[in-house]
Amino acid sequence: MMQIEYFAPGDLGEALDILSRGGVRPVAGGTDFYPSLPGGGPRDSLLDLTRIEGLRGIARQGGGWRIGAATRWSDVVRADLPPAFDGLKAAAREVGSVQIQNAGTVAGNLVNASPAADGVPPLLTLDAEVEIASVAGRRVVPLERFITGVRQVDLAPGEMVVALYLPDLPEVARGAFSKLGSRAYLVISIVMVAVVIGRDGAGLIDHARVAVGACSPVARRLPALEAALLGTRGDVAVTPAHLEPLSPIDDVRGSGAYRLEAVGALIGRTVREAMDG
Repeated sequence: MMQIEYFAPGDLGEALDILSRGGVRPVAGGTDFYPSLPGGGPRDSLLDLTRIEGLRGIARQGGGWRIGAATRWSDVVRADLPPAFDGLKAAAREVGSVQIQNAGTVAGNLVNASPAADGVPPLLTLDAEVEIASVAGRRVVPLERFITGVRQVDLAPGEMVVALYLPDLPEVARGAFSKLGSRAYLVISIVMVAVVIGRDGAGLIDHARVAVGACSPVARRLPALEAALLGTRGDVAVTPAHLEPLSPIDDVRGSGAYRLEAVGALIGRTVREAMDG
């Protein structure tokens, strides 16, 4: 019988060395990991990332912002960030209860790769990149290519996420996030929308990012709609062509047809919220 071990290194190099041996599962907040365990407990040894210096925190780096992989969602809520991050902060307040926000991590939300992960749409609108490390070195992958399917991410054996990098956006850009669920709190999304909108001196949109979650295996940006919003005051009717990247399914929370009907209204509401500041 394989022996299950618990590792709690304080150094990233040591953590990567342990991970390279195989049979080890990285864990930080554990808010997705522990509820999904099968009967009898974990099958792999556990690598606790919470003691590693540099994996938690939000700071300026180069021409943008760095968010450490083990940064809690409550850290995001409290952080002093530009208005373009307002959608991300709003999503952070929707990640479960306050207790979950105090434990759950930004990278954990991504690696879990749920179609309804609250953090993914706003991070897509912020052009997030994922920094990945192993004993062989580091690489950076755009978030839109990191999550490859339901519960599937671009991580090879021995690799782990160490940070997200978010480039600077126009100073006038503002973000917003909306979520439709069966109740107001502690709910898995039926549809969610994140936007970042910037306007020029005449009040016309000159920067637009729109992302939708829970309407496809992976949250998707809507590039045709983004292009249609440019040069307008946000009064753009959402058409089926704008929603082409989406492929909603029928499930216990709603039908695919209902999701497509709801997402258009939710996009309009979220764009207006970002423009109203």
